[in-house]
Amino acid sequence: MTVTTQTIQPALPGAATPGIDDYPAIDAIDRAIIVATQGGLPLVARPYHAIAAGLQLQPQQVMERMLRMQQAGVIRRLGVVPNHYAIGYRANGMSVWDVADELVDQLGAAVGKLEFVSHCYCRPRHLPQWRYNLFAMVHGKSREEVEQQAAQISGLLGSHARAHTILYSTRILKKTGLRLNHDAVKTQDRQSSKNMRA
Repeated sequence: MTVTTQTIQPALPGAATPGIDDYPAIDAIDRAIIVATQGGLPLVARPYHAIAAGLQLQPQQVMERMLRMQQAGVIRRLGVVPNHYAIGYRANGMSVWDVADELVDQLGAAVGKLEFVSHCYCRPRHLPQWRYNLFAMVHGKSREEVEQQAAQISGLLGSHARAHTILYSTRILKKTGLRLNHDAVKTQDRQSSKNMRA
């Protein structure tokens, strides 16, 4: 199991895509915290203390900066990313649904609240090849369990679900968010320091 930070913002349908100037400036310490946590938080009793020790900071400073970056949208969320296969969930299915575009946010919010849905989001259609716009990931110990969960989603969506299918995972891919290049961060910090002295 890995505890991760995600430093990317999702592109929501109909929403303006944030530009580089829409986020607050981060300093060298913020970047160092992002680099230290982008591969996951240490699996220890006090992970923020371990990060702080590695960066020669105080734990409270790390926690306050991470909270500020999360509130500002620099860090989108902190979350646990389990290895579903290792904990017995061998059937992992992305259920995809064709629902009216004007209802996708409302219906997606309802589906996302289901206990067995690990994540739910909307994506653009690619007609005529791909009609689905609502995606909900479900996990089960068998395909039958996943199909029962999809049936519950179908019951919730009712006649709003015009069509659906389930795409099953065939292999595990490494899940990662945006990664900052540690060497590039150091170079950028050195360049910023030179510019400030000039």
